[in-house]
Amino acid sequence: MIGSVVTAGLGIIDKLIPDPEEKAKAKAKLLELQQAGELKELEASMSVITAEAKSEHWLTSAWRPITMLTFVAIVANNFILYPYLSLFWESAPVLDTPDQLWNLLQIGIGGYVVGRSGEKIAKEFNKKD
Repeated sequence: MIGSVVTAGLGIIDKLIPDPEEKAKAKAKLLELQQAGELKELEASMSVITAEAKSEHWLTSAWRPITMLTFVAIVANNFILYPYLSLFWESAPVLDTPDQLWNLLQIGIGGYVVGRSGEKIAKEFNKKD
């Protein structure tokens, strides 16, 4: 699995970094991390997420998306619904948005985007072989 993480990472680097010198540095750093064994934590996280997603139990496979949708609902309430409702309703509900919620939302969305990009790059890379 580490090999596929590195392959996907190399593909992402190729797409995101236009400068050849910076691209070479980023690839070297990724390979350095692989050799140091620092990608094992990422591999373990990916295997847990993959196992959860493939689970036959709906709650096991759906808890992460449900959590993200809950966070999105809070953000939508505070930045879309609340401003509108407060025009007509003095005590319109607003929900607290602690910093930890924003961090988790960023990680969740970022992880999804990077994960999907990695999947697509890995598929394209495997087609070429």
